Amino acid sequence: MKGFHESNVALKCSSKSVIDTSPSSGTGSEPGPSDSKFSKNSVWSNFFASAFSIFDTYSESSPCENKASLAKNNGWTAAVKRAVAGGSMRRIHERVLGPSKIGISSSTSEIWLLGVCYKISQESSSGDVDATNGLAAFEQDFSSRILMTYRKGFNAIGDTNITSDVGWGCMLRSSQMLVAQSLLFHRLGRSWRKPLQKPFNQAYIEILHQFGDSEASAFSINNLVQAGKFYGLAAGSWVGPYAMCRSWESLARCKREENDLEHQLLPMAVHVVSGDEDGERGGAPVVCIEDVSRHCFEFSRCQADWTPILLLVPLVLGLDKVNPRYIPSLQATFTFPQCLGILGGKPGASTYIVGVQEENVFYLDPHDVQPVVNLSRDNLEADTSSYHCNIIRHIPLDSIDPSLAIGFFCQDKDDFEDFCFRSSKLADESNGAPLFTVAQTPSFFKPVSHGDALADTGEFREDDSFGVVPMGDMDGSSHEDDWQLL
Repeated sequence: MKGFHESNVALKCSSKSVIDTSPSSGTGSEPGPSDSKFSKNSVWSNFFASAFSIFDTYSESSPCENKASLAKNNGWTAAVKRAVAGGSMRRIHERVLGPSKIGISSSTSEIWLLGVCYKISQESSSGDVDATNGLAAFEQDFSSRILMTYRKGFNAIGDTNITSDVGWGCMLRSSQMLVAQSLLFHRLGRSWRKPLQKPFNQAYIEILHQFGDSEASAFSINNLVQAGKFYGLAAGSWVGPYAMCRSWESLARCKREENDLEHQLLPMAVHVVSGDEDGERGGAPVVCIEDVSRHCFEFSRCQADWTPILLLVPLVLGLDKVNPRYIPSLQATFTFPQCLGILGGKPGASTYIVGVQEENVFYLDPHDVQPVVNLSRDNLEADTSSYHCNIIRHIPLDSIDPSLAIGFFCQDKDDFEDFCFRSSKLADESNGAPLFTVAQTPSFFKPVSHGDALADTGEFREDDSFGVVPMGDMDGSSHEDDWQLL
């Protein structure tokens, strides 16, 4: 971590606010082993697939089926429903993957939360009001990030009878959180915090409304599934980071065509950064400045040279765990003012990673099950508590799955140029293992293969696990996207 600090001194000076605080020890049990075996994940994957598929199949049983079989199915249904309703999904999640730690450690190292630095001090006698209130400021910042979790009871998705995303929607929920943060940053600014009293800000309520669980909400799970069909996205299936990023690009394009420029629901261009022509396997992605400029120009319908832009960077950084060479660069991305965090998590569960302290990352977890909520865009007195979390969880950075995606939001051209400067500097200091690189034009592309970095440690990954795994795949032979167990 020392090297990480030293290589980013210049970046820290120009990044956002730095806040000192006295230490606070976290509580919680020790995590389980960070490396889950594929065979274990496959077994549990099969268990959950069979259990949750009952919700979708028991109502379609033929009248000719024997009563014993029907009673068995209904028994499973009741058992799983009781587990979900009783909050057992969290316990199942921790039993399979090992519990995460809760709270903030007593480390004196700084915390970076989406481009904002909070410094931890062992001295509790400081007379500096800002320093003594620093911990509260960090907690307020963390709890102001929008949380999306499993929901139950929404209208059936498309022509299915699926009314809950429990067991398969964690990546979709994680991606909703990242995009929701980009809208918060764009409309309310990075310094916005959830107010303690009502009425709430109109823009805040409108953002939450767009992520409701119905087709009437622009960025609902229903519309995401529809937009991602070309990439294999389907209700009841697990999806990888690359397919998720492309699905958002597709949904953004659809919504852009439905509305005029002044009434865009997602008022920014969306660009998936890829490595080579096929783009998604085996090469370090390249941020092509000309491509980004073109996306902005097209988004504005040829009326502006530049617009706000959301950059999504899907990556595969190892075989069954992140190659250690990438860890310093992943840590450094959280110092970028443009940082939107990471779609990723432990093998078996997608989460939304928002901050880092030394070797640990802080995250928002979508695996709690809550009843469906669809907020009216005009209800400034609405209860929004289910969209926020006060529980601060963290896991070791080297325990997250190597299939992940990083998000960045650039408000204007100056912001994008600053992002390019930081990214180029980070790539230069990566010792030959950049997360991604920056080039002016496509002709300058010289993708650095992530396989080169893997070769240094003897690792090889045949499949980048960007595909989709149907819940009905019960043969246990496929490891593709096994990490998205819940």
